[in-house]
Amino acid sequence: MVKKYRYGENITKYIEKSAVQDVIEQLLKLENTPTKVINWIKNHMSPDLSNRMKETIRARRKRHFNAEHQHSCKKSIDLDFLVWQRLSILARKQGCTLSDAIVHLIEDAERKDQYANQMSTFKQDLQNILGD
Repeated sequence: MVKKYRYGENITKYIEKSAVQDVIEQLLKLENTPTKVINWIKNHMSPDLSNRMKETIRARRKRHFNAEHQHSCKKSIDLDFLVWQRLSILARKQGCTLSDAIVHLIEDAERKDQYANQMSTFKQDLQNILGD
């Protein structure tokens, strides 16, 4: 919260600068006493910031919980819009999620590589037989 204040965001429910400054000074003095900080939050923090803080805490807990379980562990990736759009269209056609569509594409590429390796081996064996 102090970081947000230092970047110029009003973290208090007060509008008047002197009131804001007074409660910020109180917060800075309480920084190392969590129970008093909680009381400060209840009494002085902006309701909008309070809601955002609660959302952030919930999201962090969810990420932590999901990371503990392999089946729910998620990673995010950045995609160009056109790539996302094509992947989205493919997923809709297949009736699956974006993650499932990516898995299908990877499996297809792996099968293609495996097939190419088999054909290469087959050609080599055929050349060895015919060459003898």
